[in-house]
Amino acid sequence: MPAPIDFEQPIDFDRMKNKMRETWMAGDFGQIARYTSKGAEEFVERLNVQPGTRVLDVACGTGNLAIPAARKGAGVTGVDIAVNLIEQARRRAAAEGLEAAFETGDAEQLPYPDASFDLVMSMFGAMFAPRPERVAAELCRVCRGGGVIAMANWTPDGFVGKTFRLSNRHVPPPPGLPAPVLWGDEAVVRQRFGARVSGIQTIRRAIVFDYPFEPPAVVQFFRDYFGPTRVAFAKLDAAGQAAYAAEMESLWREHNEAGVSDTRGGRTLIRAEYLEVIATVG
Repeated sequence: MPAPIDFEQPIDFDRMKNKMRETWMAGDFGQIARYTSKGAEEFVERLNVQPGTRVLDVACGTGNLAIPAARKGAGVTGVDIAVNLIEQARRRAAAEGLEAAFETGDAEQLPYPDASFDLVMSMFGAMFAPRPERVAAELCRVCRGGGVIAMANWTPDGFVGKTFRLSNRHVPPPPGLPAPVLWGDEAVVRQRFGARVSGIQTIRRAIVFDYPFEPPAVVQFFRDYFGPTRVAFAKLDAAGQAAYAAEMESLWREHNEAGVSDTRGGRTLIRAEYLEVIATVG
């Protein structure tokens, strides 16, 4: 019989961060990110980035936000906890001849002086750090007064929020940590930024997942390439993996908007809701 969980025991955040780094480095996130790159470009386009703007992309992954910002002539820095994602972002920038710096770092302890950036942005990244209050404080600290913080965060009730709840039923997360999708709740976001910002606007948007294969292949695609999914499946025995995969396939089928007459012979198209957050610092 397993020992009871001691909910009073302090969380070892250093150990947790190492596990998070290993999780995000598993697989090949670049394969996943290319299916959201169009939505990332649209996000950056709405920010009206100008040449010379000092931009920080927090939890930048493979550079889905940083790359289009650099194309606009901004002075871009990307930071992420996962070394292999930083390396992919550097290769992408170099392939386009873009000036952009990509560095290893933690959203809860950003390695930059106060007021270093005009725009601080994060898409489906900073929301996963385990201490959101620290994240909010750091995003505000490194942004100049009058500058902008822009976030895209999965909502609790959107498709991705549903996949998180399903995963948590099969592989429960560590106790005592706030759900990442709380960053997709307007009231929670306002509370976290609080008096550090002078104004905040939120709007619900959707990013389109459009895969040229059917839901079972989508689930396998995530098992192959998406670190958190790979790690979750690895924690289950054969029966658990089969049950998890079946439920994931069912969820993807339920939300698939691709018509049965699609001429490509198999397609999965889903609109995944996220909360766009635009906050003015100071």
